[in-house]
Amino acid sequence: MHDHTLHPLSDECPPPGGFCRTHELNIQLLAALYAVSRVLSRTLDFNETLRDVLRVLHDEAGLTRGLISVVDPDSGKLNIHTIYSPEGPILDDNQYGPGEGMIGLVLEKPRTIKLARVADEPRFLNRQQVYQPELPFIAVPIKVGGDLKGVLAVQPEAPEDGLLEERAQFVEMVANLIGQSLRLAMDVAQEKSTLVEERDLLRRTVRHQFGFDSMVGRSAVMRRVFDQARMVAKWNTTVLIRGETGTGKELIANAIHYNSPRARNMLVKLNCAALPENLLESELFGHERGAFTGAVESRKGRFEQAHGGTLFLDEIGEVSPAFQAKMLRILQEGEFERVGGSKTIKVDVRIIAATHRDLETAVEMGDFREDLFYRLNVMPLFLPPLRERIEDIPEIARHLLGKIGNDQKRKLKLTDMANRRLASHDWPGNVRELENCLERAAVLSEDGNIDVDLIRFPSTRERNTPRPLRTMNATVTPEFSPNSEIDINDPNLSEKERVIAALEQAGWVQAKAARILGMTPRQIAYRIQTLNIEVKQF
Repeated sequence: MHDHTLHPLSDECPPPGGFCRTHELNIQLLAALYAVSRVLSRTLDFNETLRDVLRVLHDEAGLTRGLISVVDPDSGKLNIHTIYSPEGPILDDNQYGPGEGMIGLVLEKPRTIKLARVADEPRFLNRQQVYQPELPFIAVPIKVGGDLKGVLAVQPEAPEDGLLEERAQFVEMVANLIGQSLRLAMDVAQEKSTLVEERDLLRRTVRHQFGFDSMVGRSAVMRRVFDQARMVAKWNTTVLIRGETGTGKELIANAIHYNSPRARNMLVKLNCAALPENLLESELFGHERGAFTGAVESRKGRFEQAHGGTLFLDEIGEVSPAFQAKMLRILQEGEFERVGGSKTIKVDVRIIAATHRDLETAVEMGDFREDLFYRLNVMPLFLPPLRERIEDIPEIARHLLGKIGNDQKRKLKLTDMANRRLASHDWPGNVRELENCLERAAVLSEDGNIDVDLIRFPSTRERNTPRPLRTMNATVTPEFSPNSEIDINDPNLSEKERVIAALEQAGWVQAKAARILGMTPRQIAYRIQTLNIEVKQF
């Protein structure tokens, strides 16, 4: 320890009225420490930050030729990361192993090393050829959570003046600040890496989920739709998806977006029929604060949210003619104003629209603007109703049952007769109706097997003419419907299937079905009860 008491004849003290050199050094180092903390808090980019720290040590603390080395996690050696010298920046890829030179000694045994004069230490290697032999040298470990992560080394710019200990303590404080910042940067980098992995996983999952290869439908008409959607997905072309409700228009929109170059950005959706016109304008274009009662703050609309991505406008045919004019402008120019605002906002948005309406007729009737129709109808995709692709029903049903089974935590299975009954329905509600029908059947099934008696429709609208039930490899004709007969003596039929087939042929009149089976009414009633057959009411 040094005696810092003022003595008139001491070499350490200036003339009367001044401060001792220790006090001056402490003030200098305190200012430098503050400057270092500001540099470290400015950014987590260590490639930029560490060099600025060494510059501050040179300019503010009189500690020059700063060197920072970091531990290589693979080799365990110290790699030179940054050197700052009055002669200019020096880049060096030298490594230090344990015990190699002064830097290696810190790696071997993490502790502070202080040399009053570099030339007096024979183990000093001076590989970078920047250190002055007549000047002191300080090297301190940089630790994170007790683990050595690097070494900070500096050289005071003046010969030893008895204050080497104070300077070493200051360098230790700087190394501690670097270690804390490094720990924060490592935590942020780890969190960022985790988020990137999760994001990439979600992207792969979404792309697989909405990929064209995973979409259900092997009929020729659906393959044609998928091929067209796959081709248009590569471009920014506006798409108009046409089809009845429940045919899967939103699924096609999802597939187009997530297989397009815009997949990294948002897919924003809006059902135009779900909102009145005044709210629809605010939802699409956004509004400024005070634009209307309740607008307490500015809000981005769907177009701004979808910037760089895709906007899916469902039921576009339901918007009013007045609002169609506002839609036309943004489709043509890509610009609009928020409700209550005057600033023109320009966006880059790909439009996918959908409708179940006959827009050509709406144009003829004056209900839909012709210019907007042509702006939307650049690439039309027509989704056929389910009754026109009846061969897809078995595969769609399996897919939907898999999803319902996941929700119910059990395996669900359709019998052949249940599949035939599904094939005999007209499906006015298309796939949505099919999903509801299967979910009802799954709820009613105790063991997960869904037989024909559990397939129920809100209204008994069966097709009068049964159509072939096509699969990938064969064509199977439905074996029963209200107007068709099957061989009830077929040995491949179970007793339950024989009774149900007879009931179907008899229009679910039990006495008539009993005669078909050669039973008494009491016998068939007993069979219905013991086989747990749900009797249809007409």
